[in-house]
Amino acid sequence: MKTHFIAIGGSAMHNLAIALKDKGYQVTGSDDAIFEPSKSRLEKRGLLPQQMGWDPSKITQDLDAVILGMHAHADNPELAKAKELGLKIYSYPEFLYEQSKSKTRVVIGGSHGKTTITSMILHVLHFHGKEVDFMVGAQLEGFDVMVKLSEDNDFMVLEGDEYLSSTLDPRSKFLLYQPNIALISGIAWDHINVFKTFDDYIEQFRKFVATITPGGVLVYNEEDEEVVKVVNASENYFRKIPYRTPEYEMIDGKVNLITDLGNIPLSIFGKHNLLNLEGAKHICQQLGIMEEEFYEAIMSFTGASKRLEKINRVDGGILYKDFAHAPSKVKATVGAFKEQFPQQKKYAFLELHTYSSLNPEFLGQYKDCLEGVEEAVVFYSEEALKIKRMEAISPEMIKTAFNNSKIRVFTHVEDLHQYWKTLDKKEGAFLMMSSGNFGSLDLTK
Repeated sequence: MKTHFIAIGGSAMHNLAIALKDKGYQVTGSDDAIFEPSKSRLEKRGLLPQQMGWDPSKITQDLDAVILGMHAHADNPELAKAKELGLKIYSYPEFLYEQSKSKTRVVIGGSHGKTTITSMILHVLHFHGKEVDFMVGAQLEGFDVMVKLSEDNDFMVLEGDEYLSSTLDPRSKFLLYQPNIALISGIAWDHINVFKTFDDYIEQFRKFVATITPGGVLVYNEEDEEVVKVVNASENYFRKIPYRTPEYEMIDGKVNLITDLGNIPLSIFGKHNLLNLEGAKHICQQLGIMEEEFYEAIMSFTGASKRLEKINRVDGGILYKDFAHAPSKVKATVGAFKEQFPQQKKYAFLELHTYSSLNPEFLGQYKDCLEGVEEAVVFYSEEALKIKRMEAISPEMIKTAFNNSKIRVFTHVEDLHQYWKTLDKKEGAFLMMSSGNFGSLDLTK
């Protein structure tokens, strides 16, 4: 099969391209810019375009599929050529469904926790030598790629994103997978550039539940009020399995699950991660993993990349990096950090740079998110606001929205980096939250 990727350099797209090449497909691609780690990974496999930019001559009649990335615009010249030739054009999730429609599809959805839950499931299955196809949004220890496709495996485990599929397809990605087994971890308003109201956002989850195949299974977080409403309002036929935070205790600074099999020591921490773990356990049981087998494997799970990831500093200081940027994620991550390091002076840094987090109307969602730490820092770039053509935000607006007048607010990279240099990193515990990189701040020094 011959495929071409329009915008091959994306985080998800380049992994799918690699997976298809590993499966034996002929793969080509284009992009206007490709950054690391996508660039090196594509180059290693002979998939890196020789030149950047769009080239309609790459779109030929013998292509079996054209896969369209999310950041390719509607007026893309390669897309126009593909339409002109009448080629089959797939969005990323649409193509994943085509690759898995003969398999049992397991889709992990939710505003938060879905990457971690998917990662936990794959870790446990890998530990016990159970082969499955998968797509996950973070690099995992023991896995070379984030997408795997095969002819033989019976199951496909998919992280289900509620964001749009492509410039041609405004449906949420997870609406295309038609799960046999699904999970919803939680619902908290996000992506306000697309979903203008909270109800618009919740509607995507109502539709997601409606896509579960008849007689399927839905595992859901019964501690989340919005999730429960969506599940109770559903009219299609499937089995419902609720889960909640398991019992645990702290022993010598480590989280221990309290189970019928005895105490299970873990390498992760935070109530939200224990809730994620419980959801992952119920999914694994649907895939034939016994409870005892799950606990045996999960003890060695250290977390998904950039999800409360411990950074090894040269001075031995305590520093964790987390992908958290949406309010619900920030609140859960800060809560976990406070519980794990009750004695240390705690520093919480948050970078705002997504469309939602920089929207003045949305800022109020962050109220009290940084409470309970000794030093709270918020960074956003005034220059980024200008580039995005967004309304100006003042430090006073940040302090009001977060309900915290003591927050340090930085709007220029140079000022943030200068403040960072003044801190004794061995003095306390540092939590760095961002889907960016704090203006290329080196967290190891």
